[in-house]
Amino acid sequence: MKASNPPPSVSRQRFSGNFKTGMKMAKKIIGLGVSAVILIVFALGYKFISFSGPVGAGFVAGHLCAGVFVAKRDFEEVQQTDLDSTQQSAFSSVIDYKNRSVTTTMNGPFSFSKTAVFRDCLGCTILVGISKAELQNRTPAVECSITDQQSKKDQPWPTGDKLSAVPPAGVNQKKLSQALDDAFLEPDPEKLRSTRAVVVVYDGHIIAERYAPGISKDTALHGWSMTKSITSALIGILVKQGKLSIDRLDYVPEWQSQDDPHSAITLNHVLQMTSGIEFSENYGISQSSDVEKMLFDVKDTALFAIRKPLEVNPGSRWQYATGNSCILGRIVRDAVGDDMRYYNFPRRELFSKIGMSSATLQTDSSGTFNGGAWSYLTARDWARFGLLYLNDGVWEGERILPAGWVDYTRSPAPASPPDQQYGAQFWLNTGGEKRWMPSLPEDLYAARGHFGQTVNIIPSKKLVIVRLGQTYSKEAWNLESFIGDILKAIPE
Repeated sequence: MKASNPPPSVSRQRFSGNFKTGMKMAKKIIGLGVSAVILIVFALGYKFISFSGPVGAGFVAGHLCAGVFVAKRDFEEVQQTDLDSTQQSAFSSVIDYKNRSVTTTMNGPFSFSKTAVFRDCLGCTILVGISKAELQNRTPAVECSITDQQSKKDQPWPTGDKLSAVPPAGVNQKKLSQALDDAFLEPDPEKLRSTRAVVVVYDGHIIAERYAPGISKDTALHGWSMTKSITSALIGILVKQGKLSIDRLDYVPEWQSQDDPHSAITLNHVLQMTSGIEFSENYGISQSSDVEKMLFDVKDTALFAIRKPLEVNPGSRWQYATGNSCILGRIVRDAVGDDMRYYNFPRRELFSKIGMSSATLQTDSSGTFNGGAWSYLTARDWARFGLLYLNDGVWEGERILPAGWVDYTRSPAPASPPDQQYGAQFWLNTGGEKRWMPSLPEDLYAARGHFGQTVNIIPSKKLVIVRLGQTYSKEAWNLESFIGDILKAIPE
């Protein structure tokens, strides 16, 4: 027997009941979905904060500590001029003048904090996995400066600070002065150049020098990645001493297993950024950034890089990676051996020999000099470093770098592209029409660092040009035009 249709009222009741049940289920599903989304967003947000908090706090603490205790600048001024608006609002810092340290904490519900501690001659160390007491207890006696400051003032340039009253002939002082005027101008208030120091050395003489307000010839400024070039020089000195060879494979014990593909990496590969290790050089507090994690939130920077997997065969790809430079820092430490000698090695074998008395290399929490960043030098000392290379590694008759080292330094890595030619921890202007700065001489090579730090060496023009600043926007500063203007003031 065929069932009859229910009365309309019953159908409406069933429909109404099913509709309400469906709506409840839909709301529950939507609620669960929203909750899941919130949880995912929260998890991703916490993951980002848990990365950016310690990294950002490390950056701020380290920068403020060095700005005050190494560069001897005012704490408030460093905060206002060396930190961007996000860093200023996201973090709070407390300075302890008595114990010479800075502690920075992330504002908000997640209290991530970092402390940076100053030590004589070694600058500031961001504490990671070590207490301040442990750091201080293991610090050996370090020679801050072998060069007496007073004798340096009375000693002639370049080892000393006494400048010649007679500049080289043929320099157009009017054009030179105009080039420096332009370097310190601020044509766009939204994109500041923030040039802090310029030193121009021609034919061995300082022919131009200028500083921003609050900065002087005695102010040590952050070199950032120009530290890589100093590390390369230290490697060169060890090659000269017979303690290292660029073709050897066995300087990293962690890579020496027979079945480890890292074992094919030579010192030359590491120097030329062709080691093939997987490394992310992203900046701007990105969760994928190896460089930020390594520099600001890792105890042993070299070990962090050493443990990165091999992505391609050594020598087959050029990739700029600060991890390579941090590995070099540890290779220097292992080659020197004893820590007492190691901490004094840069001053005894390089800085004191050429008058770089302001130079400070800073260590990570493992005690290794950071080979890729965190050095502080005055503009004049950066100029001395460039002059050493201009003079083929010889300083006032003494060979500091081994014969042929400067030529090796400015020989392009075979895998580096034409517009990013790279040598042994120096940038090159080789590469033909596609080169880095096509209007400038091809023999120009340079140490370069974050925020527009450069030491530019042009052998054909007998020039060393130092420019230091705090330039956040790449569009604000045109290095090629600046150097081009200086070249117009130099005799042909």
